[in-house]
Amino acid sequence: MRGLELDTPPCVAAARRFDVARHRPFVIGDAQVGWLREDDARLLQRWPALFEQRGGVVLLAPRFETPDARSAALQEAAVGLLDVGRLRGWRDEIYAIRNRFEAVPFALIERAAARFFGIATYAVHANGVVLPGGADESPGTAADPAPSLWIARRSLAKPTDPGMLDNLVGGGIAWGYGVTEALVKEAWEESGLPETVTERAMVGRSAYILNEVEQGTQVEQLFIFDIALPAGFAPSAQDGEVSEHRQVDLAALGEIIASGTMTVDATIATLDCCQRHGWLRVRDAPAYEALFAPPAPPAGASFFR
Repeated sequence: MRGLELDTPPCVAAARRFDVARHRPFVIGDAQVGWLREDDARLLQRWPALFEQRGGVVLLAPRFETPDARSAALQEAAVGLLDVGRLRGWRDEIYAIRNRFEAVPFALIERAAARFFGIATYAVHANGVVLPGGADESPGTAADPAPSLWIARRSLAKPTDPGMLDNLVGGGIAWGYGVTEALVKEAWEESGLPETVTERAMVGRSAYILNEVEQGTQVEQLFIFDIALPAGFAPSAQDGEVSEHRQVDLAALGEIIASGTMTVDATIATLDCCQRHGWLRVRDAPAYEALFAPPAPPAGASFFR
């Protein structure tokens, strides 16, 4: 089949929409671990026992020398930020502060505060692919007719990107989970996919986002997968975070990608699947391909390196 050709979609610019001049580095020990907006840096002056500010840099107070002490200090700050209305959607879920996924964490932090501090986060995204020949084939091996993809719509109750279109599977990786474990967990919760299906997922590429968002800064590495699904499969959300699923052909998918009605990260994951298999093509290939390398310093600091 001949792939569709797309003009550069909005997600390409959005995934690198970041102005260093409007932010201050957030430092733990001697390492930059995040970015803070100027007004958020000023807000942290309410907690002088927790944070120091000098030379345009915001530091977690050096007296917090261990991961446990740092985690406790950041938890106190997060509760304070929630009390003053700066955080919303408290998750009771813990993220690790680490500039590489495999690294030992500097500290742990409540997920709701991750984008406020602009720390590096990690997520799994899986494309649900229905192939003409059925789920016994790997995505990309089938000839005509064209495949279709299952996508989801996020619940209006979600604290981030409510109501937007998303991949069949997508979610942040909490502390204590590996990539595969997180994929299995999210696939079941969001779409009712059993582990016997998820374990056959095809590994895609990793993409990197550095994006100014409402909550602060999204600094995120996406681990992308494709999951081949049988023609009669119907996803079923288990956790209330998805309001609907729909199966779309490539023409409809191209319109969705161009419209910007799908989240930035989900759009990138969708494009990765379609580009790898020759189903869609982005005209401005260099700008798009740049998303699959960590953002360069100074904006990219030492994230993902």
